[in-house]
Amino acid sequence: MHFGKQLVLLLIGIPTGLLSQNLPSLTLDKNINATFSIIGYDAEAKEWGVAVATNNLYVGNSTIYIRPGIGAFSVIAETEPMYGTNGLELLQKGHTIKEAIETTKDQDKEAHFRQVSGIDANGNGHAFTGAALHYWKGAAVTKKGKNYVVMGNQLAEGVLSAMATRFENSKGTLAQRLLQSLLAGQEKGGQLSGKQSAALVVKGSENEWFNQIDLRVDHSKTPFKDLEKLLQYHYGRIRVNQTLYAARQGNIKRAKTVLAEAEKLTDGWTGIYGKLILAHSLLGNTEKAVALIQKALTENPNWSSNLSAFYYLRHHEKINPLITPETFTLNDWNSAIMAMIVLQKHTESVQLAEKTLEKHPYSSYTHYLLGKAFVHSGQHKKGRLQLKKAIQLDADNREAIALLNELHD
Repeated sequence: MHFGKQLVLLLIGIPTGLLSQNLPSLTLDKNINATFSIIGYDAEAKEWGVAVATNNLYVGNSTIYIRPGIGAFSVIAETEPMYGTNGLELLQKGHTIKEAIETTKDQDKEAHFRQVSGIDANGNGHAFTGAALHYWKGAAVTKKGKNYVVMGNQLAEGVLSAMATRFENSKGTLAQRLLQSLLAGQEKGGQLSGKQSAALVVKGSENEWFNQIDLRVDHSKTPFKDLEKLLQYHYGRIRVNQTLYAARQGNIKRAKTVLAEAEKLTDGWTGIYGKLILAHSLLGNTEKAVALIQKALTENPNWSSNLSAFYYLRHHEKINPLITPETFTLNDWNSAIMAMIVLQKHTESVQLAEKTLEKHPYSSYTHYLLGKAFVHSGQHKKGRLQLKKAIQLDADNREAIALLNELHD
């Protein structure tokens, strides 16, 4: 029977919804994804990263391999993790990026189904596209440039050129440039078979763990938009922390500038609104703090569990109905005290902690908070007494132990 007729008969029994999947994965019974990616290096920041998107689930699960200071790999089409794991080991042993990829390729009996790119510790890149991919619908190509490699399969015309141009001309961090490149590829047509997931991972040899980026959109009708929002949240969190630090240091001008950026970047992330509210309160923006509380409750009614932390706003006409001290638990009162300490309301925090201890005299954490309040107000002797009391009540109160040790230094 002619192959064309065989294929027609094969597809007759397949539900229509499955036909939206890419044809090679259906006919070859393989986990093949139409995918495009960019792998890049930032020499100044000492960072390596990969941005990737596909028409299937959780693309970040098996396509990205990075070891800061060594290099990075992107493995797509019929993915095979050994290209990443073996490649990083070979790079660490002193092999070139080409050797790291080609050595694994020579051992791979199904290399014709792979598409692999890699970049070493100095930004040198190498890539290959398996021969079978050229028979698929759409383009299956790779393109190298200074400190980056772009590649993909089942692509619309000009996708990689658009990605390369955007990366070369974009500004910002490596993560921002990689994402902009990925977006450029999608704007040019992306994958012929559509989109479902996207991922962005950036790691640096000089980055703390909390500044490493590992963002994944595993299933979405709008994976590119979602990934862009996640990266905004990442930088927004950093801006929020910078705002609080600047405000506490008395650098009000910087605090206001950074807070404006933080609010734009974190819009919709109710989990961080509490810090934004404290930042506004530190800067004397009471009405903005109140408006943000109302916004949080509108977006997520369960956010009301955070209200006790804003006990200090209880006299505001819009907040007063929301604060019900008679229902406060010990944890609620401790949250209220901690917020006052953060806001540098020294007298109020001491008074509230002492009042709370009248009802809960054996609360180690409340004694710790009272000690912290005393220390922040410059009353170190009283602070030490409360910290010691906290430790007597709970020998494993690590916060009290750490603060007491600081006072002894």
